[in-house]
Parts: sequence; structure tokens; C-alpha cells
Amino acid sequence: MRPLAKIPADDQQMTSSRVVLDRLIETTREAVIVVDQDLRIAACNDKAVEAFAGGIRPVGRRLTELLRDLALHQAFVNAIRDDKAAELRLELNTRERRRFDVHIAQVRIDGRNFGVGFFYDITKIERLESVRQEFLSNISHELRTPLTSILAFVETLENGALEDAENNLRFLGVIRRNAERMSSLIADILELSTIESGSASVDKRRISLRESIDNIYASLAAKAAIREVSLINDIEPEHSIFADPLRFEQMLVNLIENAIKFNRIGGTVTLTSESKGNYDAISVTDTGEGISTEHLSRIFERFYRVDRARSRELGGTGLGLAIVKHLALLHGGEVTVSSELSVGTTFKVELPSR
Repeated sequence: MRPLAKIPADDQQMTSSRVVLDRLIETTREAVIVVDQDLRIAACNDKAVEAFAGGIRPVGRRLTELLRDLALHQAFVNAIRDDKAAELRLELNTRERRRFDVHIAQVRIDGRNFGVGFFYDITKIERLESVRQEFLSNISHELRTPLTSILAFVETLENGALEDAENNLRFLGVIRRNAERMSSLIADILELSTIESGSASVDKRRISLRESIDNIYASLAAKAAIREVSLINDIEPEHSIFADPLRFEQMLVNLIENAIKFNRIGGTVTLTSESKGNYDAISVTDTGEGISTEHLSRIFERFYRVDRARSRELGGTGLGLAIVKHLALLHGGEVTVSSELSVGTTFKVELPSR
């Protein structure tokens, strides 16, 4: 039997160093690429393979084959040759644009210089920051508008209009309506924040759907009467759903209120339901102007309005549909919308039947 060949001490050391390097970079949460003096990839972890190489391990390939970014290549050169660390930003213009903060430094292994790059994926962080800034901007704008009106009419009353018997009550009415709008907006913001933070919970139970809709219709009858909108309950008497009564009512009130507000004078709002396997679907259909296709994909975003001027005029906060979406998700269901211009819009809430 031939004796096993012995691995030279230097080769053993290199093999050991490579194993340690591979294990270290695999324990790193971020994508890591190690580049040799020829700017070929000497090692990388699974995160880097997933992010930059389409699932194919690129060890041995040139860095330019993987990432075509001049500043990135020069940073690796400077790190390997001059031991000069660098911080830079990398943006990949793929189907879903991704952004990385990159830290590059020199690492010496078995007497040779390598460049190691740590790629911190900040795509989601930047997206959330953008959403946060947009949310704060929208809140500021939505609060500023009624507050400006309140201050203007208070100043008018202080400057003598309080004695104007013909107009003082009208001015006070404007102040009250704007104060109510601010109160509704703040309440919706707090409600949405509670739901999105995960603090909200649902206490699901079996409830009569037709009875629940009748109660909601009774509470909204006055608003419907103002616009001469007929409220139709086409729910079968025996149909029940499995939901949190208060949260379910909150969803339906938002949807039905919108259906009344954006309906035509003398229109109808119709509630229907159906059982679909393990789900119950409740549809709210109006006979309004409808919603253009380009708006449908964004209709559930916070503060998104199809017609901003009309929505403010009718007292909308721009948060109702976002609340409906999150409450449906909280139940394990979803809400969808379909619409046809000049015909009307249907919102459908699907909830698990058990």
C-alpha cells in the first residue's frame, strides 16, 4: 500500500489560512469579496454570490466581470498596493435598484496582500427613510392647511368680525370644521401607527354580517341622505364571518364612507358577499366616477388621493384606505380594488373564514 503524500508545511499553512478566511467571511452578515493582487476574486461569501453573481460562485474571475464600477476597482487597487482603506457608495442598476455602503481595506494572508470589501446593503434603509420623510412632509402639509384657516378666521374675529351678526357664526363654523379635520387626521395617524407597529391585536369571533352592515348603514344614513345616496344591503341573512367586530366595522365604515363621498348625487352603495373556499369576501360597490388605472396600484398608500382638492373638500384625511389595508392584513386577509370610469368602483375585503 502506497503511503499518503505529505502536504508541505507552507501548503498546509496556506490551506489552513484559506479555510479560516472562508469560515470568517461566511459568518459575516453582509456581502464580502476578497480580491488578490491581480484583481481576481480570491474568496467571497454566499451573500456576495447572491447579490452580485446570480447564484454562481465567481472565485477566480476578474472583479470587472462581476462589478463594473471604476471607483470600486480603484479602491481595491489602493487598498492592496498602498494599504489605503476606503468608504464608498455602490449602486446597482438592476431590475430592483440596490444600494450599498462599501468598506474596503487591505488584509495580509500568508505574506500576500489582498483587498477585502464589505458591502452593506442599505436599499431597504434608504427606502424606509424616504417613506418616513414623505410621511412627515405629508403630515406637516395636511396639518398646516386647516391650521392656517383656523388662525386666519380667529384673527378675523378678533379684529371686529365677532360683532358681525351676519358672519360671525359662519366664521366659527369654518373654525369648527377645520378643527374637526385636524382631530380626525391625528386620530387616523395614531391608529395607523398603532397598527403598523404591531401593537394592535384582533379578537376574532363569529358575527352576523347582515346585522353588522345594517348597524353601519344606520350610523351613516345622515351622510348618505345629504348626497341622496341609497344604501343597499344585499347580504344573505344567514351569512356570518369570522372577524374582530370593532376592527371589521372600522374597515367597512371607511370603505362605505368613501363610497358615499365620491358617489354621484342620487347614486347607490351596494354591499354583497360570497364564500370562496377558506375565505369570505365582502364587496362595497358604488356608482361614482370610477378611478383611473394609473391610480389603482397606489390607492392604499398613506395620504395618496386621486383628487386631492375634492378629498379635502369632503373631509378626507388620506389615511382611511391605508388603515383598511393594514386591518385586513391583521386579520390574515387582504383588500383589493377594481374600477371602471363613469361606472363605479368596487372594494373587496377577503378574510379567512376560520
